[in-house]
Amino acid sequence: MRVSWVSGLVYGLVLVAGLYYVLAGLAPDPNPLRLAGFVVCIGLLYAVELLEPRHVVALLAARLVLFAAVAVLDESGLSRVLFLLVPFLAYLRLGRRVGLALGALSLVLLLGSYLVRVPGWYTDAAAVSDVLMFCVGLVLALAMAATATSARDAQEEVTELSVAMERTRLARDVHDGLGHHLTAIAVQLEKSEAFRERDPEAADRAVADARRAARQALEEVRSSVRAMRADTEPFHLPSALADLVRDTDVVLTVVGAQNGADRAALTALYRAAQESLTNARRHAGATAVSATLTFGPRDARLEVADDGRGFDVDAAEGFGLKGMRERARLVGGRVEVASAPGAGTRVTVTVPS
Repeated sequence: MRVSWVSGLVYGLVLVAGLYYVLAGLAPDPNPLRLAGFVVCIGLLYAVELLEPRHVVALLAARLVLFAAVAVLDESGLSRVLFLLVPFLAYLRLGRRVGLALGALSLVLLLGSYLVRVPGWYTDAAAVSDVLMFCVGLVLALAMAATATSARDAQEEVTELSVAMERTRLARDVHDGLGHHLTAIAVQLEKSEAFRERDPEAADRAVADARRAARQALEEVRSSVRAMRADTEPFHLPSALADLVRDTDVVLTVVGAQNGADRAALTALYRAAQESLTNARRHAGATAVSATLTFGPRDARLEVADDGRGFDVDAAEGFGLKGMRERARLVGGRVEVASAPGAGTRVTVTVPS
């Protein structure tokens, strides 16, 4: 049910108070028809709460009419608390200014009714107390509406940020994972084309390597889909890195044993390895590449070094290096890059374990 718990609770309290006032014999001249009309109007208020909230102004007007009817039919006189719901609902659904304006209007109408019905009400302790209690209720209703609105806005902002973070994560996964394998496929196919006439066996090996990279890319996609559904499978980083550098000239060294590092931290290191090896193969023109994975008591560190052409670390970073830094930062780690034109490149990624 979509009945607002606040409105529903207030309606219920007014109904119980009105019935008790009559059934307990507190009404000086009870009228069964008046009581029946009172109950019917409360029922109509519940029905209004069940309607689609698309026509906010029309529904607010319908509530206001029913509030007035209930106030006329209620012999206890306690139903004026319903009018506190007008600024409350208006604040929630029409905004702060409308809510405050209707709150002020409700107070003015209450004071006007006392001026008309109770001459000299300001000298009557009971009347003054009623007005003060209405003011307190009005302040509380508006404060609760403001709190609910702030919470709703905060939730929407969190949802938008979560969506943006997920998009960024997916972009990094595509770039670091699938992009790495597609680069390997392209390099092997270019090698096959270049050696087709001079060394057919080398060309065939390059095609076979391209097929293997394509299978790895497909497995990468499947792994990403599985990770989106459930991220519970154990991840062994040394084995993953060994598979990554198989059939390449990369020298892999593992120091220590994988222990308490969580999957997100290990994945950050694996993606960093993919990106660094792709850069060494595609951009650096390196002849020697090494990868060293070290598990320490407090952190895990990956170091990828090559003897390629290097680059100016003060220049603008590419998407790959930015993604590497973002991944490390999300798990509380850091990335250090040491390079210079003609001096090779050394990338070190450290994450807590």
